[in-house]
Amino acid sequence: MRSWKMDEELKKNVLKTGTSIVGIVCKDGVVLAADRKTTAGTIAVNKNTKKITKINEYLIFAGTGMASDVEMLRKLVIAELKLKELRSKRRPSVKEGANLIGMIAYNNIRQMSMLPFIAGTLVAGYNNDGSFELYTIEPAGTVQKVEDYDANLSSGMPFILGLLESKYDQNITIKQGINLAVDCIKASTQRDTGSGFGIDVFTVTIQGISQVVDQKIKPSYV
Repeated sequence: MRSWKMDEELKKNVLKTGTSIVGIVCKDGVVLAADRKTTAGTIAVNKNTKKITKINEYLIFAGTGMASDVEMLRKLVIAELKLKELRSKRRPSVKEGANLIGMIAYNNIRQMSMLPFIAGTLVAGYNNDGSFELYTIEPAGTVQKVEDYDANLSSGMPFILGLLESKYDQNITIKQGINLAVDCIKASTQRDTGSGFGIDVFTVTIQGISQVVDQKIKPSYV
């Protein structure tokens, strides 16, 4: 259970994350999507930020929050999962990968710092038995398995979840999930000032991890 103070901090920071990410669980896989805008206050400082990262051959994650925190988290997870695999002589599961990210987030946010750790993530992957999973990890380190969909604490979350409440179905296919994920990012970029400039969509299925949408949103000048 989070404390009242922690809840207040998360509420203050949710609109500072400047990102739209979404994960959708389908009957034949998982879809993960994100926009490409990076902001510094009210200024867009990067129009082509890749917010979905392939950790290894079976695991990907999408990050929202401070760009430096997300990048450092990515590097730590890649290294720690590789070490875990070498030590145990087996491939870590998706759940183990998600719990590792949660533990890193938990430890980081509790360290004294002038700048608090702010990074929420969605983690998707497939296991050795062919099963696929989606997890959401909040900045405080709580790890939850997602059975349907989630947008973590991204600034586009209210618009994404509002759309998914009416459009999502448990029997959705990967193909339908891709189209729905694109609609979610488009909807958030229309209303959320922290999101925009492009759409990336990845799928996780028994065939592996693939990027299926790589789209820039360009302005038109007359």
